[in-house]
Amino acid sequence: GHGFSSTTAPLLKCKSQLFVCFADPDWASCTLGVFLCQSCSDIHRNISQISKVKSILLAPWSDVEVEFMLSNGNDAAKAKYEQKVPAFYYRPTPTDCLLLREQWIRARYERKEFVCVERQEPYSSGYREGFLWKRGRDKGQFLSRKFILSERDGALKYFNKHDAREPKALMKIHTLNASFQPEKIGQPHGLQITYLKNNSTRNIFVYHEDGKEMVDWFNAIRAARFHYLQVAFPGAYDTDLVPKLTRNYIKEGYMEKTGPKHTEGFKRRWFTLDDRRLMYFKDPLDAYARGEVFIGSKENSYTVLPGLTPSTQGYHWQYGITIVTPDRKFLFTCETEEEQRDWMAAFQGVVNRPMLPQEYAVEAHFKHKP
Repeated sequence: GHGFSSTTAPLLKCKSQLFVCFADPDWASCTLGVFLCQSCSDIHRNISQISKVKSILLAPWSDVEVEFMLSNGNDAAKAKYEQKVPAFYYRPTPTDCLLLREQWIRARYERKEFVCVERQEPYSSGYREGFLWKRGRDKGQFLSRKFILSERDGALKYFNKHDAREPKALMKIHTLNASFQPEKIGQPHGLQITYLKNNSTRNIFVYHEDGKEMVDWFNAIRAARFHYLQVAFPGAYDTDLVPKLTRNYIKEGYMEKTGPKHTEGFKRRWFTLDDRRLMYFKDPLDAYARGEVFIGSKENSYTVLPGLTPSTQGYHWQYGITIVTPDRKFLFTCETEEEQRDWMAAFQGVVNRPMLPQEYAVEAHFKHKP
C-alpha cells in the first residue's frame, strides 16, 4: 500500500547489499548509481546536470533504472570516481561543515578530480598563491590579502600591501594548522589558520567566496604538511602521518576562570582545547590567546576534578572544574551541568593519554613561561 512498484523490491535488496554510506539511505542517484543519505541527497540536487536524485520508496522506478542501480552501487562508484585520491586529501565525515562535504561530492562527480590527476594541480604542486579575505585584528573587518604557500620555503606567508616585498607574517609549515569554523567566523567558507610564534598560538581567520578555492587552500596546506612530515619521519606509513596533517579542536566554548592566587573575581573567557593546549581568549576571534595551559597525562601528576575548593569565591556559574598540574591548580566554572560534563570528558581524554617524547619539550617550555 505504499504506492511503489514491484520493481523497487530488488532495489531495496540491492540497497542492503551494496550500501556503504553514512546512514540508512532513503535516496538514490539514478544517474550515478549510488545510494544516498538525506544530507548527501541535498548536495546531489545542486548538481542536477550530473546527478538525478530519487526517493527509493516513493518515486516510480523503471526497470532500466533498477537494472542500472543493481549493476553499479556505491562500491562501483568508489572504484570509478576515487581512483587517485591523494593520501593527504581530506575526506569529510558526516559531522563536517557543508562546504567540505559539498566540495568532496563535486570533486568526485562533477570535476572528476580523482580520475584526472592534472586536475589536482591547485593543491598538489607544492606552491599556491592567491587572494583571501582576512579578518583585520583591530576593527574586525575582512580585508583582501595576498597569500603564498611554498613547500620550498617551508612556509605560508601573507602580505598587507599587494606590492609588498616582505610578508606581514611567515607561518612555518611544521606548526601550521587549519580548521573550518563557519559558525564562529560568521562565513560559510570561514577557515581558521593557527601557527606558533615564539611558541605561542596565533590565529588568523580567512575566507574566499568561491568554495572550491577555499577547499583547495585547505588541501594545499595538508599537502605541504604531508610532504614536510614525510621528510621529518622517513619510513613512517602514510596512515600514521595523515591524522597529523590538520586537526579540529577537541572542544571550544565559554567558561569562567580566575587568576593564579584564586582571589581575583572569575572572568568569562572563550576556551579552545587544541591537543594538549588549553587556550583562553577574551573574544573567540582574537588573534592571540590571553593565556595557555599545558595539560599533561595522569602519569605526570595531571588530574581533573569536578567542583572547586570550598573556600573559592567570586564566581557566577555554579558548575566548577579544577585542573591540577604539577605546579598549580586551575579553577574554571561552567554555565550548565551539561557543559561541565562535556569539558570534564574532554580534559579526562587528554589526561588519560600517555605523553609523547616531543610533548615533554612543550611542557618544559610552559614551565619556563613567566
